Amino acid sequence: MVIGNVNQENPWQRFHGHNLGYVMEQYEQYQNNPDAVPGELRAFFDEWGAPSLEESEFGKEASEGVLPVVSNAGNMENAIKAVHLVETIRSYGHLAAKINPLQESVDEAYVLNPEKFGLTEEDLKAIPAKAIWEHAPDGVQTAGEAIKRLKEIHKGSLAYEFDHVHDLEERTWLTKMIETGAIHRSLSKEEQAGLLKRLTEVEGFEQFLHRTFVGQKRFSIEGVDMLVPMLDELIKEGVHDGVHNVMIGMAHRGRLNVLVHVLGKPYGNIFSEFQHSPNKDLFPSEGSRGINNGWTGDVKYHLGGDRSIEESETIHARITLANNPSHLEFVDPVVAGFARAAQEERGKAGYPEQDVSKSFAILIHGDAAFPGQGIVAETLNLGGLKGYQTGGTIHIIANNMVGFTTDSPDSRSTKYASDLAKGYEIPIIHVNADDPQACLAAIDLAYQYRSLFKKDFLIDLVGYRRFGHNEMDDPAVTQPQLYKKIGTHPTVKTLYAKQLQDKGILSAEEIEKINQDVQEKLQTEYEKVSEKGKNDYVEEVEVPELITKGIPEMDTKVPLDTLRELNSELLKWPEGFNVYPKLKRILERRIHSLEGDGKVEWALAETLAFASILQDGTPIRLTGQDSERGTFAHRHVVLNDAETGEKFSPLHRLPQAKASFAIHNSPLSEAAVVGFEYGYNVFAPETLVLWEAQYGDFANTAQALFDQFVSAGRAKWGQKSSLVLLLPHGYEGQGPEHSSARLERFLQLAAENNWTVANLTSAAQYFHILRRQAAITGTDYAQPLVIMAPKSLLRHPLTASPYTSLSEGSFQLVVEQPQLGKQPEKVERLILTTGKVAIDLAGEIDRVKENQDLDWVHIVRVEQLYPFPMGQIDEILRRYENLKEIVWVQEEPKNMGAWHYLAPTLYDLSADSVKVRYIGRPDRSSPAGGDPNIHKQEQERILREALTDRGDARDGLQAKEKNLVKS
Repeated sequence: MVIGNVNQENPWQRFHGHNLGYVMEQYEQYQNNPDAVPGELRAFFDEWGAPSLEESEFGKEASEGVLPVVSNAGNMENAIKAVHLVETIRSYGHLAAKINPLQESVDEAYVLNPEKFGLTEEDLKAIPAKAIWEHAPDGVQTAGEAIKRLKEIHKGSLAYEFDHVHDLEERTWLTKMIETGAIHRSLSKEEQAGLLKRLTEVEGFEQFLHRTFVGQKRFSIEGVDMLVPMLDELIKEGVHDGVHNVMIGMAHRGRLNVLVHVLGKPYGNIFSEFQHSPNKDLFPSEGSRGINNGWTGDVKYHLGGDRSIEESETIHARITLANNPSHLEFVDPVVAGFARAAQEERGKAGYPEQDVSKSFAILIHGDAAFPGQGIVAETLNLGGLKGYQTGGTIHIIANNMVGFTTDSPDSRSTKYASDLAKGYEIPIIHVNADDPQACLAAIDLAYQYRSLFKKDFLIDLVGYRRFGHNEMDDPAVTQPQLYKKIGTHPTVKTLYAKQLQDKGILSAEEIEKINQDVQEKLQTEYEKVSEKGKNDYVEEVEVPELITKGIPEMDTKVPLDTLRELNSELLKWPEGFNVYPKLKRILERRIHSLEGDGKVEWALAETLAFASILQDGTPIRLTGQDSERGTFAHRHVVLNDAETGEKFSPLHRLPQAKASFAIHNSPLSEAAVVGFEYGYNVFAPETLVLWEAQYGDFANTAQALFDQFVSAGRAKWGQKSSLVLLLPHGYEGQGPEHSSARLERFLQLAAENNWTVANLTSAAQYFHILRRQAAITGTDYAQPLVIMAPKSLLRHPLTASPYTSLSEGSFQLVVEQPQLGKQPEKVERLILTTGKVAIDLAGEIDRVKENQDLDWVHIVRVEQLYPFPMGQIDEILRRYENLKEIVWVQEEPKNMGAWHYLAPTLYDLSADSVKVRYIGRPDRSSPAGGDPNIHKQEQERILREALTDRGDARDGLQAKEKNLVKS
């Protein structure tokens, strides 16, 4: 601690809070051994800290009321103890706070009793309040009064935890806001009446549903009713500050109430949904909008919504509640992605400009799910990272103190559901859900903190759940004592109405009028549904049009002169920038790739694709664990100065670019990052968004995002995405976790033209499919793209493409092996394959042809596995009249890869006289072997069997399998 120049007139004003506590500890040491105290403090104490302080100038000023005084050494020691007590109240007051609506009192003696600190009432009376509490109100004179007031602040309906926040400025600001009362604002009579009306609407809606639709699931909000007014307040503050987008993510608890009262969904729509299913009746199967034509839909308590607010020419905003499956917290990163996309300006070259005041996210968590699902920790970690931060998310735990039927002690290892947030230095407020005005104070503090510090804030809204997990459960079976309390506990609306009546703010008649108005409105809307018919009140849902013929052919070629100009610009870096010498040589070789006999390898094809896409005006965002360099050291679109470490990307200074380029190395996360990128893309559909796995094998930790969002979002919610997944895949003897991106799982999820799955074999193919994907962003053809990206093939000479294939070609669904199939009448075996093993076969051809004629075999690479190119394959099959067998060759075990997905299709395509056969590894439980020698032998066997073993044209077992599949 540096004292600097001591203020001679008012020296003790330099010390307060933690500083004062430190100074007092040092003073205690000074009394025992002055030499043990740092020099500056020792000099200070020598002048100002003598035991007879009352005789010093400081003492005189204090006695005149200018400064606090600690009159002697004994009082100084007591002051030290009192400061410790103050800090204990601040740090542990939450343990004695009345934050549980179902708990009448809390024992505070074990943490907040002055006697525990060796202090008596007389001791505290002898110490001035200002000596231990800088912000003590003027009416608080002594330390005893200060302690009493601080205890009232810290152990009421609001309780605070922010000792874990390291930044002193933030802690000081929070302390001041809380202890000066700035957190609280007075509500006018109209505001209090409005709050009661809102609570009456929230409760009345739930009770109406409970009476009218007996036993139907609704996952009611009752017990944390204040969530709706809290959202109202948060949105109001944001909108009036100029926020354009408020993004909300929540699970099913209370969702219907939020949809109606926060998103403005009409009551009639909800009532109609309870009476009838729009998925079955509104869109009949014989129509183009029918359920058999690409509309799957979702249950009502998973659906999201949008609401536009336009109060004036300057106040306009959009409120979005994200669609969410039953996977609870998995929507968290999706909503964070929404918020980031809404904050960025992508219409100019360079890095996208971000303005965090444009939007913010609100995430509503469950008390069991927040500590229970790892996606929460992953999402919290994103909050402070350059590529993912959104200027602060406001988190609310809708804490009903039970998860399904599981008590809190069985669902988490910590005292509070919110404790996970401490590891990310997120301030926490616990608030009693039965105290409406305390709940609004918590919201105000959260919003102001986010606005000032651009960081996350968490509110633990402690309430209860009035009914079971859903309304068909009897919760008394599993929590009998708890539900005895809940059964007799008055609702927050009842409690607040009594409070307002007792204060004379509203009369009993006024309160009853509010109740009647709410019930009459609900009844009227319900009767309208019954009178006019169900369909009139089901809201219009945007039903996704099925792309029956897949993505149409597109012109993705780029003129050669343009490619050369782009390539030249990509090889320029700022003057004085020191590119790593080895890398510099590699990059400079690219200048000759578009000349003479030059060829374009994989990384250059990608970079040229990116550059040309930016030139076309499509923004790009690419993230992954090592995406700047590339996991396999191939990309290098971000360069690091070898001397200074400064970063530079040629794509940020590309003169031809008309849109932004963002690239970020991601945290070691798959689930949260995939969710974030999906959300970003949904909100910014005009952007080409790519996520790259470090190895495709690790993508399975994001499986819930692939299952629930990426593959099914359009069918369930009409939610379009063109997200690109780059999943390194290929069997190179590296073992079970570095071989397979689990192609079979993505194919199993493929239906209704929901996405494209590709396994490519040339740089040109990659170039064109990226440009095709960029062309469909933001269109009706938008769909995700799953690419089994290469590893060893990145530098394989057989994957390099002539540069003319970029300027003259297009993406090919299938690619035929050029050396084979020249004499159709001789071809007896057609090999269908995909990806790396196709290149292995191509490399094997020349070796085999030296000793054997290969006119009897032809090889076709299936570059796009889904949608399967049925027409192209059928056309090829018709070319070979003497064909005896179709062989599918793959590297993966038989129960993995594409075999089981393709086999029924191949059987359908083949004539009765043509056998369909599999060549590859046998069924395995593990995706790959761990011994590289055995791997090599298996790989050699696969190639040998495909190209040299002509086999038997008929096989009883195979014929039986074929008949079973066809039947």
